[in-house]
Amino acid sequence: MRTRLLGMTMTIALIALANGDGSAAQTGTCAVDSVLSATVCIDKFEASVWRVPDPDGTGKRLVGKIQQGTATVADLLKAGATQLGAPADDYAPCENNGENCANDIFAVSLPGVKPATLITWFQAQQACSNARKRLPTNAEWQAAVAGTPDPGPDDQATDCNTTFVSGEDPTLTGSRTSCASARGAFDMVGNLQEWVADWLPRSTSLAGSWSPTISPTGDYQFLGGAATEGEPGALLRGGSFLSQAGAGPLGINGYNVTPSTQGFGIGFRCVR
Repeated sequence: MRTRLLGMTMTIALIALANGDGSAAQTGTCAVDSVLSATVCIDKFEASVWRVPDPDGTGKRLVGKIQQGTATVADLLKAGATQLGAPADDYAPCENNGENCANDIFAVSLPGVKPATLITWFQAQQACSNARKRLPTNAEWQAAVAGTPDPGPDDQATDCNTTFVSGEDPTLTGSRTSCASARGAFDMVGNLQEWVADWLPRSTSLAGSWSPTISPTGDYQFLGGAATEGEPGALLRGGSFLSQAGAGPLGINGYNVTPSTQGFGIGFRCVR
């Protein structure tokens, strides 16, 4: 009986791994597009978003690669996938509120591409879900960013991208080689502010910076006041190419940020 139960346990574990439900992280392994942080696999790179033609037919094999975390740029282009949100708001028919997005737009973690911008929280959530991932919680994001350098002077080459340069921003994913966390995730500071899963009351004022004893460089924390009507608030983390010294591992923005907010400095990454 004990042997049979052990066999059933092993079978269930194998099924969980095959289904990509995050169990792989608990074994200490992640797909090539992500890195291990605690019990989740967080994407190495800010997400690019792709539309796959005929995802239930001729594009099904590519969708499988995306969901397994093994799709490459060559795979996407060969299958006729179209990159979205870099930099135009061209996600339609996937709507800002997440309608018509299922099995339509797919989040992919790739080096050397423009990350998706002008994407709402709802669209980012759906793009992650279609890739069999999800948005990280605020706590998961915070664990994964640890070790990323706080911005100093931006050398426009290897440092975190925190200073606007016309025509260049956001920069290609992973191109700022010194901007990596201790876990191996790139661009969590600067380049694009990143959506996390959490909602909260919408902040109504600019609160300022963290205490110097916690953040000597003054990472911003825009969480002042609390709205009681209208949309709830959502959170953006890390700062963007516009944030300068306000970006950083503790940078958090909730000032009039709602799940339907869009911006050229807003992107995301996913976790399994």
